[in-house]
Amino acid sequence: MTDIGGFADHGFGKVADAFAQNFGLHGEVGGAFALYVGGRPVVDLWGGSADATSGRPWSQGTLQLVFSTTKGATAVCANRLVEEGRLDLDAPVAQYWPEFAAAGKQDVPVRYVLTHQVGLPFCEDTLTVADVLAQRPVLQALENQAPLWEPGSAHGYHALTYGWLVGELVQRIDGRPLGRYFAEEVAGPLGLDFWIGLPPEEEPRVSTLIPSTPPTDPALLELMLTVMGPGTMGYRALTVNNAIPWMSADYMPWNTPEFHAAEIPAANGITDARSLARMYAACVTPVDGVRLLSDSQIAAAATLQTQGIDQCLQAETRFGLGFMVDGPFVGMLSPRSFGHPGAGGSLGFADPDTGVGFGYVMNQMQSNLAGDPRVLNLIEAVKTSL
Repeated sequence: MTDIGGFADHGFGKVADAFAQNFGLHGEVGGAFALYVGGRPVVDLWGGSADATSGRPWSQGTLQLVFSTTKGATAVCANRLVEEGRLDLDAPVAQYWPEFAAAGKQDVPVRYVLTHQVGLPFCEDTLTVADVLAQRPVLQALENQAPLWEPGSAHGYHALTYGWLVGELVQRIDGRPLGRYFAEEVAGPLGLDFWIGLPPEEEPRVSTLIPSTPPTDPALLELMLTVMGPGTMGYRALTVNNAIPWMSADYMPWNTPEFHAAEIPAANGITDARSLARMYAACVTPVDGVRLLSDSQIAAAATLQTQGIDQCLQAETRFGLGFMVDGPFVGMLSPRSFGHPGAGGSLGFADPDTGVGFGYVMNQMQSNLAGDPRVLNLIEAVKTSL
């Protein structure tokens, strides 16, 4: 039996049961889950091992890198600027970032950046890990590059470039790097343990990611290689055109302090489940007096902007303004839910209809392209408990 810490309020026992079941039924090693309803926490659970090698237990203070679940935090920052009238979705990106106009991009609107329609899912330039961690070489490559498709004609998952593109817009408008803007405008007021660029003193709290193993089913393996195999658009997007070596049991760059401390606003957010749930809750209802986005901005952010077969993921994805919305790739609570999953299984989202803020983090990555069984189990338990 796995030791589980935390609490589940009366009426949410099924959620606690589902969290515990994930360890026995779905290969969970270490993780945490939190749920807010109506602006207050009703579930906050953690358990298992934060480091499978040392046996360090997952504690109340354990942090986890959440890959693309970070994109939700980045989207919150952009939507705040839209709500304040400082970022115009239909203005050219080049209005805020003049260098972006190169290679025929002078008329590309901001909206296409937030909806993965801009056509820059990876850099065609040859970059190194050092370039990625420095960020500026990546931005220069994106400035100079022509889109891979006509902007607005299709969408494709900008797995890493999304964060740098949105982050540069935030910095050009506000003057603060996105990580600092998020720390001061979002995480600080809400008291979140959530960083995009981890301070070194927090490093000992971070759990160790365990990479997923390839599927044993030949059909699933073939599908994965078709979508994410070397040379595919999906692989190039996930590795910045092979600048970041693919994750394996022998080499996991995302477990290193260098990757934790860098600013990669699409993929290296480090947080815990309660902070993730609290952030999303504050998007749809006041949390201790803090509201991140207005009802009208949430309505706009969660409105479907583009859907269909994703040029990078080769599956149907649906995007609002920086957030994924409920659909076949990531199911949430209702058609009005919005949020973002992360590679391996993490997920954060909000649901305006129920006032829910949902946060799940874990260290054992799974290779499901969609429909992680641990997440599905938790969502079903939440649905039956509300």
